[in-house]
Amino acid sequence: MSSRLRFAALLPLALLVIVLSPASRASCGSASCFLVTQTKDGIAGAGVFQFDLSFRYVDQDRKLSGTGTIDEVLTPKIDFEAKTIVPDHHREISTRSSTLQAEVAYGVTERVTVLADLPLFKDKDHQHWDDVGSPGESFVANAGHRGLGDIAVGARYAFLVRPYDLVFGTALVKAPTGPYKELDSEGAIDEPGIQPGTGSWDGALSATWAHDRRDGRVEGFLTGSWRENGRNGLDYRLGRELQLSGGARFPIGSRGDLSVQLNGERTERDDYLGTAVPSTGHTILYLTPAGRIASKDGLAFYGYVQVPLFERVNDAQLAPRVGLVAGVSKTF
Repeated sequence: MSSRLRFAALLPLALLVIVLSPASRASCGSASCFLVTQTKDGIAGAGVFQFDLSFRYVDQDRKLSGTGTIDEVLTPKIDFEAKTIVPDHHREISTRSSTLQAEVAYGVTERVTVLADLPLFKDKDHQHWDDVGSPGESFVANAGHRGLGDIAVGARYAFLVRPYDLVFGTALVKAPTGPYKELDSEGAIDEPGIQPGTGSWDGALSATWAHDRRDGRVEGFLTGSWRENGRNGLDYRLGRELQLSGGARFPIGSRGDLSVQLNGERTERDDYLGTAVPSTGHTILYLTPAGRIASKDGLAFYGYVQVPLFERVNDAQLAPRVGLVAGVSKTF
């Protein structure tokens, strides 16, 4: 397989992460996740198996209203027991999300690859002030939850394979395997944004075009995806999500490469019982530089840094400051 195909195959594996990113917290999106699974072959031949293990971190503590910086972020509480939205209930301080994630891919034929994304452990380190403005107002230093995330499976198909161009599509389904009804210190179901899972069945579609220069010095791509979220057992639905990305990869020597990309992400507001949830939904543009080094036997090590260039949030929210991804992959 050519280097062009190797490069292009990374995209759909990365899009698995999009399906798992709740809109109510800093989303890793395709910026941190594109190229995370480094493969040896592009359109994996029949019987080719690819495995990736990565650690992903997002630091979310920028206080924004629209595009402007503010001194405090007040967000609502979803009172699932009373079936109501309580406005300005929390004063948000920070959310630091960590994920240990495995991804696997298997080539069924020369054009068809099946995929699976396994968030083995998700940790939402969240801090806020609870019951703001009441006599019981208190600081909660460890309000988040941790555990297995939601597993996604899907398939990729190459529609067009030419010497310097490749077009393929990816379809994904996410299952509600992670816990989404963890309780807070008062015994009530906690906020959706700090749960390991979403509790809903979701789906995503994406399309990708990859192009290789004839001299092999630059490889580029354009990709777009749409995610549709279902309602969970609590009648809560995360906002729909659109992502557009473009970037380039530059080979360094025979086993290394550097890459850079721009990633746009727009999410709609969440919905609870048919009502739009305040302080959810955003538009963010990321810049992501990255590097990778590979060995002869298909083993690769990589790292990515995700930096927001533009952030616009609905109402007041915490926004991401930086995202980091580091991992190792192997092709068998």
